[in-house]
Amino acid sequence: MTSTTFTIPSLETDRLILRAPSVNDLDAEAEFHSTDRAEFVGGKMPREQVFKMLATFLGHWAIRGFGFWGVDEKFSGRYVGHVGLWYPQGWPEREIGWSVMGWAEGKGFAFEAAKAAREYAYGTLNWTTAISLIATQNIRSQALAKRLGATQDGGFKHERLGDSLIFRHPSPEMLASQQGDA
Repeated sequence: MTSTTFTIPSLETDRLILRAPSVNDLDAEAEFHSTDRAEFVGGKMPREQVFKMLATFLGHWAIRGFGFWGVDEKFSGRYVGHVGLWYPQGWPEREIGWSVMGWAEGKGFAFEAAKAAREYAYGTLNWTTAISLIATQNIRSQALAKRLGATQDGGFKHERLGDSLIFRHPSPEMLASQQGDA
């Protein structure tokens, strides 16, 4: 029998800590997935299925070497949601994704964490491109993708999740030249 050992790095921003997903996230995620707010990220699901989702997040790190982080607010330690890098079977390309709890919406946390995840993807993993797949009706996430500098780049129909839009993030070179212009 072989075993897989892997490390999930922690990232820190001004207000957030991105760390390994944990069973401690289960209560907040289960509450979120019991509401209509989960409509665009797989929909409502029972606690048992939410547990499997968290296990999938950890397994994704083992299989791909990257994945979703659990995100905590530094000041309070409160769970914000999960943000990170995602490329499961059936996805068109590697993605930067986010999902925040209701209390954390509208505070810029998803933007801050997604920027940190993208910096990790480009700087550490040497990605040259990334997308965000966003449900066609998810106007708030589309606005966030645009705020991150992503532009719509076609669509994608997932066999289970349905129609979504592909938002392509600026390349590392584009981001560097934008910073040079500032």
